[in-house]
Amino acid sequence: MPEASAPARGRADRRRTARRAARRRKRSLLHEIPLIVLVALLVALVMKTFMVQVFVIPSGSMEQTIQIGDRVLVDKLTPWFGAEPERGDVVVFKDPGGWLEADHKPSTDGPVLRGTKQVLTFVGLLPSDSEQDLIKRVIGVGGDTVECCDEQGRLSVNGTAVDEPYLAPGNPPSRQPFKVKVPQGRLWVMGDHRDVSADSRFHMGNPGQGTIPLSGVVGRAFVIAWPVGRVHQLDAPGSLSSLARARNAPGTGPDSMGVGPLPEEPPLVMGVLGILPLVGRRSGRPPE
Repeated sequence: MPEASAPARGRADRRRTARRAARRRKRSLLHEIPLIVLVALLVALVMKTFMVQVFVIPSGSMEQTIQIGDRVLVDKLTPWFGAEPERGDVVVFKDPGGWLEADHKPSTDGPVLRGTKQVLTFVGLLPSDSEQDLIKRVIGVGGDTVECCDEQGRLSVNGTAVDEPYLAPGNPPSRQPFKVKVPQGRLWVMGDHRDVSADSRFHMGNPGQGTIPLSGVVGRAFVIAWPVGRVHQLDAPGSLSSLARARNAPGTGPDSMGVGPLPEEPPLVMGVLGILPLVGRRSGRPPE
């Protein structure tokens, strides 16, 4: 009789041991969750600050290259190593002043929810209501003379006509004539959908005379990450990236310009973080 009950007692002991082990694992996981969350938030903050950030496109000013609702990944790492935007790059930059009109609605969130949103926004996991960022393509860098349009209706940089395959269908290079010499340390930027883009052309009366400072550039948009069907790299067209640097001395402002109606330009929306940036660039990039 004692011999027959021994296996039953052994199975009961194993079940009790398994239940105790399961309870210990559950308690251990509960203790680790706060640490996991903290580490995740720190990683998100570091990535947002130094490496890569996702922006949601709210307007059609960069169509057809980038469409409304696209998520673009922006490389914020290479500028830390002295890399500067080049002609043809698509860049995100801070409003240099007067490009955007703030339109903030009063928050109806309670103090707890508002505080939580502020923390998640700080680390880059929620969009920010206060960010004033825009996205455009670099057409001219310091020392360049950018002019539109020539007898064939083309835009030129330093006297060389530029082929612009990225322009939205039906859009001319510009409906407003202009000629500007870009000061050193600044950029001349334009949207690919020229008819609806409130770009450098429309702000030549602002400080900087339509150009933006290099210090205001957040980073280079290097890939469309969402939606899946539109995932592709954002390369600079050869017609712009192959142009030589201007040899003439830099000027200080526009020589002439045309003024048209100012399109509405909403700010970009900061999105959740994505993957690390692909920092390899420049050599052998195919045209768009």
